[in-house]
Amino acid sequence: MSVRQKSLPPGLIALAIGAFGIGLTEFVIMGLLPEVAADFAVTEPVAGWLISGYALSVAVGGVVLTAAVTRLPRKPVLLGLMVLFIIGNLLSAVAGDYAVMMAGRIVAALCHGAFFGIGAVVAAGLVAPARRAGAIAMMFAGLTIANVLGVPFGTFLGQHFGWRSTFWAITAIGVVALIGLALLVPAGDTANADRPAGGLRGELRAFTHAQVWLSLVITVLGFGGMFGAFTYIAYTLTEVSGFATSTVPWLLVLFGVGLFAGNLLGGRAADRSLSRTLVTVLAVLTVVLVGFALTATNPVLTIVALVLMGGFGFATVPPLQMRIMRYAHQAPTLASGANIAAFNLGNALGAWIGGVTIAAGLGYTSPIWAGAALTLAGLGVLLGALRLARRDEPARADASQVDATV
Repeated sequence: MSVRQKSLPPGLIALAIGAFGIGLTEFVIMGLLPEVAADFAVTEPVAGWLISGYALSVAVGGVVLTAAVTRLPRKPVLLGLMVLFIIGNLLSAVAGDYAVMMAGRIVAALCHGAFFGIGAVVAAGLVAPARRAGAIAMMFAGLTIANVLGVPFGTFLGQHFGWRSTFWAITAIGVVALIGLALLVPAGDTANADRPAGGLRGELRAFTHAQVWLSLVITVLGFGGMFGAFTYIAYTLTEVSGFATSTVPWLLVLFGVGLFAGNLLGGRAADRSLSRTLVTVLAVLTVVLVGFALTATNPVLTIVALVLMGGFGFATVPPLQMRIMRYAHQAPTLASGANIAAFNLGNALGAWIGGVTIAAGLGYTSPIWAGAALTLAGLGVLLGALRLARRDEPARADASQVDATV
């Protein structure tokens, strides 16, 4: 398969199906916590660890598991990760007690970071260089569709046929993704040319580049700001904006529509200008969050802000992933997985800061203000990183000229 082809590579469809299943596993549990808690006779805060434990496992798996498989061909690794995903959800579906359920969540989560990290590298290798951010966005589209369609359907399924039916359905989706990856992703390692000769040591060498670390910080702050605001959105919508509790799921569908559109548009824009896209998206996202916090008492403006928050929030994902892969271009796999871990670290940081502001009595718009502050900080780090990159470029050019004359 030529990377110069203009049609959509079928391997991207398989990657998107896998991303859909993983996104469904991550988010659908939020709507099923009452049923799960009742079935296992645990409190809802204890059941909530099924969410927190998943997020922490994603962060660990994104780095540790990716590092463990860095020497292996990427297609077999993706297949193995999908098998791990199937086993984890199968454990959840048949779990007889809370401990087995948690084990299933952890097993499924371990593949999450590595799948998206390695999958992003494979997706970029399936297309021409000028279309790589768009290809990454196409893979992540599966994650956004999981939010728009999968989570409401999975919640409906679980509420009417028992929460286990949802995990059986996710297991089946995993099998479909596994077959798709086996049949549609090229047998050759499409991005093998960028694999470092030194294996894990070569992958770790990418972390000697300051821009790789700055990219991770930008991801934590920039995406963490949006997620921190989103974590407590149900309270904002009901306690501040005045919406009925029954309308919240449908409002979240609108948020998901924003995620889907923002992801695709962010990928296309990043292919034209990566740095300009990131600066613009983070700046506009900050303005959207501030505007949302100021107008949250207005239901109409709240709906508009909700869609825009999802759109500009997820428009950061393809360019953030592409940025770290660009600066770690000689060894992108581990850095890509680390950036997936950074997304989840940002989720945890944003949610924690938002919870602190609510506990301090600052009200249900305070997580949105905190999110705006985090995103603004991410923009500041990005501007500093771009200035540093411009300063370093002449030095690298001079060094190249010296090398050429020696």
